[in-house]
Amino acid sequence: MAYIEAHRHDVVDGREVGVEPICAVLNDAGVQVAPSSYYAAKTRPLSARAIRDAELVTDIKVAHKANLGVYGARKIHAELNREGVKVARCTVERLMKAEGLRGIPREKTRKTTIGDGAETERPEDLVKRKFVATRPNQLWVADLTYVRTHAGWTYVAFVLDVFSRMIVGWQVSTSLRTDLALDALDMGLWNRQRAGQDVTGLIHHADRGVQYRAIRYTERLAEAEAVASVGSRGDSYDC
Repeated sequence: MAYIEAHRHDVVDGREVGVEPICAVLNDAGVQVAPSSYYAAKTRPLSARAIRDAELVTDIKVAHKANLGVYGARKIHAELNREGVKVARCTVERLMKAEGLRGIPREKTRKTTIGDGAETERPEDLVKRKFVATRPNQLWVADLTYVRTHAGWTYVAFVLDVFSRMIVGWQVSTSLRTDLALDALDMGLWNRQRAGQDVTGLIHHADRGVQYRAIRYTERLAEAEAVASVGSRGDSYDC
């Protein structure tokens, strides 16, 4: 039925295809669907489950977007329950799969906090899981991720502007080092300053990884008059 609904208004040779010709093609292909069955399905009231699913999909999409698209089914399920939306985890998994929504997986055994220098004291968490910005350069989120390649592990550092959801700076390396994260930060600052944008007072949020607490990194933030904010270890999104 979904296929018919999606293509019934297609135009071929200047004419709309319509329901009956599509049903005829499907029948020739061995899929028995009568036009009357399609129209009956269109007029049939939605089931209670379908209505509930539609409501949950809206809630799931809101939670997924609010957390920058990094939450998978487990964390979306926990988030919804915190918000008072009672739903089974398997239902969240089913609906996210149907909508093509995925989180960003992390492999717990990989280290992403190898340092190469002295660290500063941990700054205060100024974000507290509220990833909201009302203007550009108000809140940036920095993180590290990794990808397995034929040559081994490749590490990617990135800095994201929460307001626009745009990655403003990034760097790729085959090893973890402070410069990896610092290069991504420098790219972000350079891009915005080149565009004549003021980053004074910018809140820069990251996890407790030593790359983000290295003296050179915090000095660079201070030079840009940005304010450091640190969440939980291993997750700059503080989830």
